[in-house]
Amino acid sequence: MARPRIKDVARHAGVSEKTVSNVLNDYVHVSDRTRRVVQEAIDHLGYRINLAGRHLRSGRTGIIALVVPELDVPYFAELARHVVREAERRSLTVLIHQSGADREKEKAALAGFGSDFVDGVILSPLALAPEDLHAHSGPPPTVLLGELLTDGADHVAIDNELAAREATEHLLALGRRRILTVGGRDDGCVGTAQARTRGYRAALAGAGIAYDPALLLPVEAFHMSDGAAAVRRVLDEGVRPDALLCLNDQLALGALRALRGYGARVPEDVAVVGFDDVEGGRFSAPSLSTVAPDKEAIARVAVDLLLRRIDEATRPEPRPDDLGRPGSVSPQDRVVAHRLVLRESTEGAGGRDGEW
Repeated sequence: MARPRIKDVARHAGVSEKTVSNVLNDYVHVSDRTRRVVQEAIDHLGYRINLAGRHLRSGRTGIIALVVPELDVPYFAELARHVVREAERRSLTVLIHQSGADREKEKAALAGFGSDFVDGVILSPLALAPEDLHAHSGPPPTVLLGELLTDGADHVAIDNELAAREATEHLLALGRRRILTVGGRDDGCVGTAQARTRGYRAALAGAGIAYDPALLLPVEAFHMSDGAAAVRRVLDEGVRPDALLCLNDQLALGALRALRGYGARVPEDVAVVGFDDVEGGRFSAPSLSTVAPDKEAIARVAVDLLLRRIDEATRPEPRPDDLGRPGSVSPQDRVVAHRLVLRESTEGAGGRDGEW
C-alpha cells in the first residue's frame, strides 16, 4: 500500500493541501474545527511527515546538539529530558554530548564537531574561555546555558546571584548566622559558583553580618561525595555552622549524610538549602529545601532561540531593503524564573541553645 501523502489527507478532510500543511506546521490561524478534521484524517490514513524530504528541501539535517558537562549529574539529565521534549514538538532530533568540562571538547561543540551534522548547538560550558567564544563567528548557531556570557551568542540562565541571595536571606530569617557555603568561589572569575557566592555575600551585607572567608568551602566537583567530604573536613577542624548553603543539590545531599554522621540534627541544629530541585532532594530524609530553576522554561527558551538562529542561517540572503526584517536581531540574554522551594531541611528550623 502506497504511503499516504498530503494530497490524500487534504482529499479525505475536504480541505486544501495548504490547510493540511498549516496544521502540520502548527500555524496559529487555523480554526479548532479545521484542525480537528485534518487531524482525524491524518490519524485515519496513518499519514507521517516525511522528515527527510523536509530537511533536504530546507538545507537542514533536523538534528540539534545538547552539550552538557556530565549526564550523571541529575540537573543535566532532567534538563536534557526537557530539551528532548521541546525538540520533539518541533520534529527535531537531539544529539546529547557529554563534554566532561573539557575545554577542547567544548570548543569542538562550538564548531559543530567539525561537520555539518547538526543544525545548531545548545551548550552548557564550564571550561571555555571568553576568547574561545569571541573567536566563534561561523556555523553552527549556538545558544549558551549558565553563567559564561558573551556578546556573540544567545544565552539562557536563571538569575543565580538573586537566587542565592534569596536562599541566604531565608536562612538568615531563621536566625542562622554561621552559614557555610558549600561549593562557593570568590576568585573573581565568571561562573555559576561565583555568581551564587556574590548573592550569598550580598545577603550577609544586607543583614549587617561580616563576611567570613572561613565559611566559604570550595569543592573540586559538584557530586554528593564532594559535598560529604568537604563538610566532614570542616567539622573535623572544629567549625560548627548553623546553616549550609549548598550550590547544588548533589552537594547538599552529601552534606546531609555527613551531618548525620556527626550527630547534627537537620534542621534543628543545621538548616540546609540546595540548588536545582532534582528528584533525589524530594525523597531525601529530611527532604531538601532548594532553589528550583524552571528547567522546562530553560529548555523551551533555548530551543526557541536556537531555531530562530537556524532559520536565519538557512534562509536566502536578504535583499538590501530587507535587512531590518524581524529575526535579524542582536544576541539575546534571557533570564528564566526560579523559586525557593521550602521543605523539611529548613522548615521549622528554629535552632536551639547549646552545641551539637
